Amino acid sequence: MRRVSAVSLALLSTSLLAAQPAPTGEAVTLVYAGTLLAEPGKAPRGPSTIVIRNGKIAEVRDGYAEPQAGAKVVDLKDRFVLPGLIDLHVHFWGIGGDPLRARLTAMTSDEADEMMYAVSNARVTLDAGFTTVRDLGGSPRGIRALRDGIERGDVEGPTIVNAGAPISVSGGHGDPSNGLAETYFNAVHQHQINTCDGPDDCRRAVRQQVALGAQVIKFMSTGGVLSNVSGGLGRSMTDEEIKAVIDTAHGLGRKVATHSHHAAGTKAAIPAGVDTVDHGSFLDDEAIKLLKTHGTWLVPTMLAANTAVTQARAGALPPAVIPKAEEAAANAFNSHKKAFAAGVKVAFGTDSGVSKHGDNAKEFALLVKAGMSPAAALQTATVNAAEALGRSATIGTITPGKDADIIAVAGSPLDDVTRMESVDFVMRRGVVHKAGGKRQGSPAD
Repeated sequence: MRRVSAVSLALLSTSLLAAQPAPTGEAVTLVYAGTLLAEPGKAPRGPSTIVIRNGKIAEVRDGYAEPQAGAKVVDLKDRFVLPGLIDLHVHFWGIGGDPLRARLTAMTSDEADEMMYAVSNARVTLDAGFTTVRDLGGSPRGIRALRDGIERGDVEGPTIVNAGAPISVSGGHGDPSNGLAETYFNAVHQHQINTCDGPDDCRRAVRQQVALGAQVIKFMSTGGVLSNVSGGLGRSMTDEEIKAVIDTAHGLGRKVATHSHHAAGTKAAIPAGVDTVDHGSFLDDEAIKLLKTHGTWLVPTMLAANTAVTQARAGALPPAVIPKAEEAAANAFNSHKKAFAAGVKVAFGTDSGVSKHGDNAKEFALLVKAGMSPAAALQTATVNAAEALGRSATIGTITPGKDADIIAVAGSPLDDVTRMESVDFVMRRGVVHKAGGKRQGSPAD
């Protein structure tokens, strides 16, 4: 009896699979990748075929498999293909990246206007290759509605993991009545439910955001750059308030992100169990040690610090913001560089909404400038961010069983990470949203 080699059997198996038509009702797509970075952090593969069935990755094969009857083919043989990107810190609600315009229209814009901006912001973010985002501050009802509209396919955008309104103490960063004239303060203050004072009140604030659909909770452990108050960037919540926020959120099955600039806020939040520290502009040796000891994720948002200081110097932000922007920008780069060198766990985030939506990938060059390799920077926005979200089972790599979130660029970003700023192919859950650098299926195209 003639013995058949393992290689021959594999080729025969591939041939038979290719020849068989797809079962009735099954949508099959083959993506031909010239170079495939299926799992960032590992070496890329050469010519490969990604088999997609009903929006999920079914197989990844070497070479270019023959398409089965009825299958669609996406030809990216001249492209570098990698998983859809994840941004853990965006703000879709309202005008993004133009603070002066936002301030001028604040008294004449309704929630419906802000939603229309949010729809556009979501679309340009998807265009940029970001197929999943964590929205960390906006109208709780509005962002929940946008999230669900994208899931239904009513509008195009990335998968949204939403926080609703951030939890803040009175007068802290995230108090929407900060700096308002008396008439407007009274109108805004009577509707606030995200501000709290004392642990019991903070438990109430968390529960109300969850009741409004929040999938993650964000709280402000320190002051913030863009608050129209001059209180600085120091710690703003007590140990008891921080613990109440985190324990309540975790009890309701929600991960927790803290906005934290000065080290005191970071050092209080980490032992209390926070999941991500966002910004981390002032990290001393003790804060870095705590990040490593507890395995807490740092989300640096380096793009935001640079953008805010540019806007402040141009007069686009209130006077109270200017010294805070200068202070944060002067310290953030060195803090992040030190944290990266120490081996802190880092996940990608931009704080887009401070910067313009769609410019998210500019963060990669800043990560590299601060000491990361391009490979490590790409890992922050895929494997790492998926893990930080608790969604490694569905996103972050191009492996069987995961959502078919796939992007492509011209040339290897492992050689030049700025290539990520020009994504020309985007697929989310098996649906092509951008090809050849152009949106697909948009009336405006």
